[in-house]
Amino acid sequence: MDLFVVSPLVIGVLFVVAVLAAFIDSIAGGGGLLTVPSLLAAGLSPAQALATNKLQSVGGSFSASLYFVRRGAVKLREQRLNIAMTFIGAMGGTLLIQHIQADVLRQILPLLLISIGLWFLLMPRLGEADREQRLHATGFALIGGGCVGFYDGFFGPGAGSFYALAFVTLCGFNLAKATAHAKILNFTSNFASLLFFMFGGKVVWGTGVIMLCGAFIGARLGARLVLSRGQKLIRPMVVTVSAVMSAKLLWDSHGSVILAWFAAL
Repeated sequence: MDLFVVSPLVIGVLFVVAVLAAFIDSIAGGGGLLTVPSLLAAGLSPAQALATNKLQSVGGSFSASLYFVRRGAVKLREQRLNIAMTFIGAMGGTLLIQHIQADVLRQILPLLLISIGLWFLLMPRLGEADREQRLHATGFALIGGGCVGFYDGFFGPGAGSFYALAFVTLCGFNLAKATAHAKILNFTSNFASLLFFMFGGKVVWGTGVIMLCGAFIGARLGARLVLSRGQKLIRPMVVTVSAVMSAKLLWDSHGSVILAWFAAL
């Protein structure tokens, strides 16, 4: 399936969805909650939807990363080890997901996302200002880069929130600085995953490129707000997106059980 067999109306909707998703993703993560279901609804197979979503995600994360680097919020030279470990981790995760099922992770992930949301909600001063770094550079590269990168390649939802949380808790960054650095690693893991999806021939290029353009615009708008509004904007969005992602994943896994439970009341 490609651009030429998709109606202009559907392409227009997907473009708008990509703008909105990238805007949200550049601030709090979770944009895939909008783009993947939209691609599936447009008629793409699950494999095509995931692969094409990675293409548009690369556009959004690159746009935000470029903005943060140009504004001096991130110094790439200082992130070389983190980028390398993230790339390696994402490659490993992408290779593994093609051979095993992610059902166990799908059951655990809502609990992790709820924990992130509660952490930011109940600790209002978390990420308010820079604090002492708790982990040396190599240790952070392995955990904040390699492990989260592996997760992003293996499964994906909420990876941006995990990167940002790692920078806040392990590096002592304030929330705006953590979000800026998180997009660099998010772009790295998205790009690594996209390479393997390209080799598999699953990317729907016409549709994906249109969405990539939308994501580039949306991410640039969101990145500007990160630097201008900082913690006041990021914290409520992280809490909200974590709650919505948790609810969506719980519904996908246990929707029939939830409906049966309500019917029995």
